[in-house]
Amino acid sequence: MHTAVDAFHATLEVTERLVRFFKTKSAQDLAGTMAFFARRARYIDATLGWDLGSWSELHAFFAQYMPGWPKNSASYPVRILGDLRSAVVFFTDTAGLFGPSELRLAGAVDFERGLITRQVDYWDGRHFGLENLAGLQMPTDQFPAEFGEKAVTGTSSVIMRRVVRDLAGSLGRGDGAGAARLFSPDAVFEDAPSHVRIEGRRAIGAYLTDAVGLLPYTGAGTAVRHALGNELGGGFEFTASEGPVPRGIVGLELDRWQRISRLTAMWDGSLVDDATLLSLAQRAIER
Repeated sequence: MHTAVDAFHATLEVTERLVRFFKTKSAQDLAGTMAFFARRARYIDATLGWDLGSWSELHAFFAQYMPGWPKNSASYPVRILGDLRSAVVFFTDTAGLFGPSELRLAGAVDFERGLITRQVDYWDGRHFGLENLAGLQMPTDQFPAEFGEKAVTGTSSVIMRRVVRDLAGSLGRGDGAGAARLFSPDAVFEDAPSHVRIEGRRAIGAYLTDAVGLLPYTGAGTAVRHALGNELGGGFEFTASEGPVPRGIVGLELDRWQRISRLTAMWDGSLVDDATLLSLAQRAIER
């Protein structure tokens, strides 16, 4: 393991399960890795548009890549949110696993009887490197139309679904003040592709109001694809029918009063131009 895992907003069972999964994967143990997946498992890379729709396709994928992984390379979790029904896991793939650069990802993971039935990984293509990304992404019209969410309904808790519904509703209406009321007073807001980090409920509300329509999970046309997690943490995958970024994921940590104490958004920054990212950063300046 390369770093301590932040699992304060996850159950012990899902933490142990995912830590073992990543250790086995890093050890290039193909059979052991595949033992963590259900036979009806589906894996999607939401940035590249790769859709592995069966256990056998996923097996073939790892069988192709694992033998070429560099010595001492690793895939390891950094933060886990949720339980053994569903979770959001932030993790790192070191350079050489799936390209010449490291990957920092946020995965949506659904389980059944402890086995992974669905995994969708989201990451920022800009962090990977625009040159490294070229040629890997599927054409836009060849991305999967759905991400297997209909096969895993009801894997999140009632509490998380309520928080997600209220937050996504406020964000979709452009109601930054309404969204801010769902946060704890000392909450932290992080948008990974724009490198924006804001502390405090008032400042978060002001930013969400000012950046509506620029952040891909705010404004008209946004919707929840799938909610994940429990009363500790989790989040939701989102879709956006307007604007250049059609999908992404938002990780949520909840406090004991079921308020959001930390929000972390991950989406593909390669889909927007430099000016958009600069505008998102400028809107974080407090006056």
